[in-house]
Amino acid sequence: DVAGHLGVSWDVVKDIQKRYLAKQYSQPRLKDLQLIAIDEISIGRGHRYLTVVLDLLTGAVVFVGDGKGADALLPFWKRLKSSKAKIDAVAMDMSPSYISAVSTNLPGATIVFDHFHIVKMFNDKLAELRRDLQREAEVADKSVLKGTRWLLLKNPENLRPDHNEPQRLEAALQLNKPLATAYYLKEDLRQLWSQKDKTRGSAFLDDWIAQARSAGIKMLDDFADTLENHRAGILAYYDYPISTGPLEGTNNKIKTLQKQAYGFRNMEFFKLKIYALHETKYALIG
Repeated sequence: DVAGHLGVSWDVVKDIQKRYLAKQYSQPRLKDLQLIAIDEISIGRGHRYLTVVLDLLTGAVVFVGDGKGADALLPFWKRLKSSKAKIDAVAMDMSPSYISAVSTNLPGATIVFDHFHIVKMFNDKLAELRRDLQREAEVADKSVLKGTRWLLLKNPENLRPDHNEPQRLEAALQLNKPLATAYYLKEDLRQLWSQKDKTRGSAFLDDWIAQARSAGIKMLDDFADTLENHRAGILAYYDYPISTGPLEGTNNKIKTLQKQAYGFRNMEFFKLKIYALHETKYALIG
């Protein structure tokens, strides 16, 4: 649209914009960073990924790395060390590669495991349990369990009475005790991050783990071990109530940016556009 309005080629407009973005955003300021979030995003086909670091105080993307995992963050650690920034806390998922990278490069920072990722992880395990139970169920029971996956994953307040969703969920839970136990523990797990303080949060976590282990269900026992092994980073939320939620929002904007531009042929230009997302007011040109 801009090219047509000015009567110039698309490449001219892109080059002008690229030079402007490079001048403004090619070297994001890292010195003032205190709270950051790290996550990866899938771009395009062929399992292509970008690793994104977000300043949680300003909402600005401060690093975009190629690929995923620890190696993608190496250039960020190099620049961060030069900036002499003092990072207080890092929000991220429980990826072993991220844990190792942050522990090595930011030994003084507090790791905060994102609670949305933890709940999603449990939801994935719950869906697997439902599938396993459905395979083992009698033919008559399968008709009740079939199609309940989304009902199990929904928050109770989002169930639709006009579609008989509460009744269908209750029928499935009454039919299968292991499924009911896992479902109610899922609802309890959501309360872990809303306790009054860290001491109460720790006691709640202990109680949840004890209930999960006493259920006699392998999936719950394994998940209890996962929470126990990561309890410091889970309870760190009470010291730094941060999450990767804002970064998830940024990742959605990145996907929209890519879609509106029908993909980016120039990765450097794409990264510059990502750096500018938090204050973008111009048209998206790919």
